[in-house]
Parts: sequence; structure tokens; C-alpha cells
Amino acid sequence: MDNSPVRLNKFLAERLGISRREADEAISHGKVKINGKIAVLGARIDNNDKVCYNDKTVSFENEFLYVAMNKPVGYVCSRRAQGSAPTLYELLPTKYQKLKTVGRLDKDSSGLILLTNDGDFAFQMTHPKFHKEKIYEVELNKPLQPLHQQMISDYGILLDDGPSKFTIIKNEARPSSSSDALVPSRRHGRDFARSLPVGRAWSSEEMVEPLYTVIISEGRNRQIRRTFAALGYRVTKLHRTNFGPYALSGLKEGNFEEFKL
Repeated sequence: MDNSPVRLNKFLAERLGISRREADEAISHGKVKINGKIAVLGARIDNNDKVCYNDKTVSFENEFLYVAMNKPVGYVCSRRAQGSAPTLYELLPTKYQKLKTVGRLDKDSSGLILLTNDGDFAFQMTHPKFHKEKIYEVELNKPLQPLHQQMISDYGILLDDGPSKFTIIKNEARPSSSSDALVPSRRHGRDFARSLPVGRAWSSEEMVEPLYTVIISEGRNRQIRRTFAALGYRVTKLHRTNFGPYALSGLKEGNFEEFKL
């Protein structure tokens, strides 16, 4: 960081891996000090200032880390276990323990979850104004009626927190097991996409019932599950394969890998 003044909330977001909104809340609640004095909203700092958060110095030196994980079912995205459900941080080494998840997947869902200490990256991936698409493989307890598919995709279903609308595509039967890995696709004008192996003839024993692909740009709590439940369906599997420009292809369940922007 050079000696140019920078907004305090931006500095905290980058160093603590939080959003700017969370940084503003910390400032408003008196948790941040500049040179020993309680900071105020809108403050600017340079590297001659001493910034403390909860009485701990926040260093101007910082290394941003970005990790992708294929989260298994049964793990929660919080730092603390919830009842008998373990936290996904139990699957990560010490180096990544301070990273924050970019959004969440509920305990019963699996697939791509990103973690970082880069607050700006997290903000750009999760704030609704950036419209980052997320793609899920969804299995239901019974076939989805065409009328219900059209209602969700074309008109939306009214939930307690507002209308819910997303695209649904019915898939053919596919292999009953697959592996996933991170693929940043088409970033900075280059195509990094990797193709999955082709040409294998799958046996009938390896195939499962048709899946549905759900494409959604919102991120409300358990939105996909609640939307189908409103029409009398139960989601029996929810697996995220894509988040914005990132996709799974080759990363085994429970594994993780670090990536660069």
C-alpha cells in the first residue's frame, strides 16, 4: 500500500475479509480506533496511521487468499459447529482458518463454496447489484410438473421475503458419481475452461433419475428449497456447480484448492 489516503471502511474490508457495510457497522459501534481515538464514518487513513480493531492493530501489510472447496453434505459454513453438525473449517488447515466464506451453503447442500480474506472480492461476488449467477444440480422427491416449472421460471413464486424466480432446466439421467474442480472461465479475455472427460459409455447401474439445473442470481436464505416447497416438492439434493465465473470440475468432495484472480 502506498501513502495515498484510503477510506477506512475499504481498508478494514480488505484487511479483515469483511464487507464495507460490516466495516461501517464496526466503526459505528466504536470498535475501530485511529491513533488511539475512536474512528468515525468516512474517515481516511494512510500508512502513517495506527488502526486498531477491537484493540488489535490492523496491519497495512496483507496477502489476499482465495480458496475453493467442494463442500460435503452435513457441514455448516459457520466457524462454530451447530449441534452435531461439524463446520467446514475442520476440513481446512490453519493457514485458511481466518478466511470467510463468500455466501453460504446450508448444511444439507453440497458443492462449490469460496473463501477469502478479500472483502472487496466477497462484496462483488455476493451483492445483488452484481448479478452473479449461481448454478445448482437439484433433485426433487417427485417429478416437477411442467406448469410449476413455468410458474417459477416465468412468473416467480411469492415467498415470505418476496417473489422468487429462477431458471429451471430438466436434465437427462447422468452418472451417479462425479468429481469437481475449480475452473475460472473466461477471465481477463482468456478462456481457462477445462473439459470433463468424454467418450465413456455409462452403464445403466451408474445412472440416476433426471436432475434439474437451477440458474439463479439471488442469494436469499434457502431460497431454492423454499420455492419448491411452496409448490409441494421437497429438495432431496442441492449441489452447487458454478458461482459467477467459477465452476467445479475435478475437485473431489471435501477437498479444496487455492486459486488466483
